[in-house]
Amino acid sequence: MMKFQIGSTFILLLNISQYIRPCSPFAPSSRKSLIERSLRMSSSSASPEFSKDIVIVGAGIIGLSTAYYLSRNHDENINSITLVDRSGCIAPAASGKAGGFLALDWNDYSSVGPLTRRSFQLHADLAEELDGEKIQYRRLTCSSISVVETSRKKPNGRKLQGVEWADDNNTIDAESELQPGNVVGIRPLGDENTIAQVHPKKLCDAMWKAIESNKNIETNLVEGTVKEKAEYDSSGKLIGAKLDDGTIINAGTILFSCGPWTEHGNCMVGVKYHSAIIPTPKVLSQSVFFDGYGDPEVYPRPDSTAYCCGFPDPPVRVTEFPGKEEVRDEKIEEIVNSVRNASGGINGALGTEPELKQSCYLPTTPDNLPLMGEIRDQKGCFIASGHGCWGILMGPATGEAMASLMTTGASSKYVKMESFRPERFENKPLW
Repeated sequence: MMKFQIGSTFILLLNISQYIRPCSPFAPSSRKSLIERSLRMSSSSASPEFSKDIVIVGAGIIGLSTAYYLSRNHDENINSITLVDRSGCIAPAASGKAGGFLALDWNDYSSVGPLTRRSFQLHADLAEELDGEKIQYRRLTCSSISVVETSRKKPNGRKLQGVEWADDNNTIDAESELQPGNVVGIRPLGDENTIAQVHPKKLCDAMWKAIESNKNIETNLVEGTVKEKAEYDSSGKLIGAKLDDGTIINAGTILFSCGPWTEHGNCMVGVKYHSAIIPTPKVLSQSVFFDGYGDPEVYPRPDSTAYCCGFPDPPVRVTEFPGKEEVRDEKIEEIVNSVRNASGGINGALGTEPELKQSCYLPTTPDNLPLMGEIRDQKGCFIASGHGCWGILMGPATGEAMASLMTTGASSKYVKMESFRPERFENKPLW
């Protein structure tokens, strides 16, 4: 966690990690049926329906959000939506493993501020549309909590109040000496008006189920890898997306939302995070950014667990398969020991062993801004990727904006895309 100050206001640049869940139960469509449909459509490629078939490459939060708002706001313009993912699963990688932390105003001083604010509202709307209890959406609070790591003399002061994570064993009173794990400071970072959370995997599955329920649109989930360059006919008209086995899926519009596996621009890297899901003795409602013991981050969930993360790897070009990222035991042990020491030890709120150990990559660009827009020199092809640690938060507003751009030629009224142009890294030194 990095901090900087503007006037009297402290701004935090935060890293949110991810978590592993099994692949979605949604079964991929057979390639045979898609090939047969592609041949039927290609035989009448001059028909207006041709441009109404959309392929979305990548079944994570960005691709699913785009598909959701295409089906919700623009279904009169669409015949079919096909999701293509290397795993054949819904949200196999970071979008199925994230902490799901949502903050309204933490990006207000950056180019993604409007995108963040719109998306925070859309998450609340999605909770109404998709059943907030099922996707574990709720409002909660967030604080930065300072803990000491070594014994030392306690400064004068009273026992701290408002620390949900700490009991009498690791808060301090006027008589005691500071012990490792004692809480010595708390700074609120947000309340129920500005902080929320959602279960990312459950959200992604619920969105796909809602998309499939739209009877006006044919939907498909396909396992495969799409070539970076789309297929065009001799007149320059987009034919479709070509899979690694040579299959062409008919499409008039293609969106590449491949996260850290994005190839366009040769600018995307992944930052690998490990995380652990730890049972808690009760349902907690205070997200915590600890100051001390390596500054771990903890996001409690309404199912009496806490998502704990920290200690990221350096950025790399990602070669691991989506959903099958290696989990290193020493990283999990570092996280578990860190949050345990910071929360009162083995008898504290995070003293039990994790029920789930996981890792994934956060897609990151050189300027830490996403790529969003139409790809230069590839008519009908678009990209949306590189949202870093805020992918879950920004997913809905990104999807809403991309759905509008792909069908009407203009972004949503809430999001201006000038800062996110995909071509901004062309002919520039990168990492």
